[in-house]
Amino acid sequence: MEGVDILPHERSKTQFDVDAMKIVWAGSRHAFEVSDRMARLVASDPAFQKDNRTRQGRKELFKNTLRKATYAWKRIVELRLTEEEAGRLRFFVDEPAFTDLHWGMFIPAIKGQGTEEQQQKWLPLAYKMQIIGCYAQTELGHGSNVQGLETTATFDPDKDEFIIHSPTLTSSKWWPGGLGKVATHAIVYARLITNGEEHGVHGFIVQLRSLDDHMPLPGITIGDIGMKFGNGAYNTMDNGVLTFDHFRIPRNQMLMRVLQVTREGKCVQSSVPRQLIYGTMVFVRQTIVADASSALSRAVCIATRYSAVRRQFGSQDGVETQVIDYKTQQNRLFPLLASAYAFRFVGEWLKWLYTDVTQRLQANDFSTLPEAHACTAGLKSVTTTATADAIEECRKLCGGHGYLCASGLPELFAVYVPACTYEGDNVVLLLQVARFLVKTASQLGSGKKPTGTTAYLGRVQDLMQCRCEVQTAEDWLKPSVMLEAFEARSARMCVDRAQNLSKFANPEDGFAELSADLVEVAVAHCQLIVVSKFIEKLQQDIPGNGVKQQLQSLCYIYALNLLHKHLGDFLSTGCITPKQASLANDQLRSLYSQIRPNAIALVDAFNYTDHYLGSVLGRYDGNVYPKLYEEAWKDPLNDSVVPDGYNEYIRPMLKQQLRNARL
Repeated sequence: MEGVDILPHERSKTQFDVDAMKIVWAGSRHAFEVSDRMARLVASDPAFQKDNRTRQGRKELFKNTLRKATYAWKRIVELRLTEEEAGRLRFFVDEPAFTDLHWGMFIPAIKGQGTEEQQQKWLPLAYKMQIIGCYAQTELGHGSNVQGLETTATFDPDKDEFIIHSPTLTSSKWWPGGLGKVATHAIVYARLITNGEEHGVHGFIVQLRSLDDHMPLPGITIGDIGMKFGNGAYNTMDNGVLTFDHFRIPRNQMLMRVLQVTREGKCVQSSVPRQLIYGTMVFVRQTIVADASSALSRAVCIATRYSAVRRQFGSQDGVETQVIDYKTQQNRLFPLLASAYAFRFVGEWLKWLYTDVTQRLQANDFSTLPEAHACTAGLKSVTTTATADAIEECRKLCGGHGYLCASGLPELFAVYVPACTYEGDNVVLLLQVARFLVKTASQLGSGKKPTGTTAYLGRVQDLMQCRCEVQTAEDWLKPSVMLEAFEARSARMCVDRAQNLSKFANPEDGFAELSADLVEVAVAHCQLIVVSKFIEKLQQDIPGNGVKQQLQSLCYIYALNLLHKHLGDFLSTGCITPKQASLANDQLRSLYSQIRPNAIALVDAFNYTDHYLGSVLGRYDGNVYPKLYEEAWKDPLNDSVVPDGYNEYIRPMLKQQLRNARL
């Protein structure tokens, strides 16, 4: 049964240049070399060992995370790593920690919303980790509805200070990572009040703890919100609760790049456009999409390798069938493999979009901002939802052993699933996309031309009338045919929802009533973006023997699987016929057969070390069963042969002496 000989045999079937695919996956040779170097650096250092994480109690787990995060910073300083290298090192340490929020939210917020003077004061301290920051926006009573936040920041002109206050229980800051036990400072979002007048929600730099003894400053109550889902997982992070009791900060600690409060308490708009703040949001959501491809590819790597190692049923000459050879397994697994690559490439495109939006904003060109905002919101939602579902599906694809912590999948799921909620609840984000799409559709008659990812709506008349030309299964391999089907589906759904909305006297009543239908059109639009960006990627020059052919197969698997899953959309809108849908399924089965000999090599191209994967089932060498057996004996329950509690509970029951037992 040992699978140690299976994976080398699988790799011998490969029909493409794996090293070239590794470069494609990484994005560039430079990116590959940096990632590879940092991954190996982490994997070879015993200080970053993590295989006992799921067996640790919360206090031990958290203290160990503090040690790792501090040791990682020590290595970053000693090795004089660049910002890029440091980011990759933290990524491969693979442990949620306070540093994630410090580098990922606190520093970007100061860079995006702070004045030059504020940046000069605070960023050097943050870059040297002389202060540790977090991002305190979400409250006990409000998350997605940022305008509903209750924390107040009232200006006191006599003292030239803001008074930060939590007026209600529900105004308690709740969830910020790094807040509970570590952060010395926070970007606190509160309702700005000057001269008795409200001016919306703004950010303030607030010191929380003493830099001498780490005690909370007077007027601040702070702690951890408690255990979260899963073993290990996100419990390495000190998500916190924070309340203020009339806590005072200097006026110059309000982030004033866009809006400034004068000494007299007057609010003055700066010359910097407010829209510039949206650039930070685009950046954060682009990062989340990239993280989706990383988490999904990791789960798929584990499930694919184990599916090749595992044999079950179909015994001929004593050799059972590899699970990966069952069509039912391929039908569930290969679309997830394709999705990992699809999300990778749409993430690459979002990096370009962020750069483009930033350059336009700096030139006071806001024309693409609404579309970019809707696009990133939608892609954040669609990719994180798909990834969370896919990690759980990969666990099921690994059968019973997938349920073991040693598989790496339960912890991966528990760590990843909050992405469906943070930085915007996924359904709320889709409703924002739907609102933008309906508005775009309603303006078509006015001559306003849709841009960017909505440009296809400018051809709405053609898309309402076009008929899919597929006559054979192979016709589905034409990019133009695939793209037109997805464009027609999205355009027709968009027009249909807009028409239904127009029947309501009050548009907001209509939006509330039809919100479930509107979510569906947002999903259709975002899936079109992912398909179109995968197709665009294939139009580039991609070096490496057989690499482009494999990516083409993955692209069509991704698109045709979506078509199959959302067949109701395509059929009900008349985009395709039932016969064409049947041909799409025929082509999908054919593509699975083409991918099958390359499946192991396609996950090898992710270039993940065994340390990063953190899975006995996903080991590179395939030596699963001996290692799984070995892992079982490490559990603390196996420290003794007879369990603690035997004499108190089990023995009295066996000996019929329960009356004398101390229960």
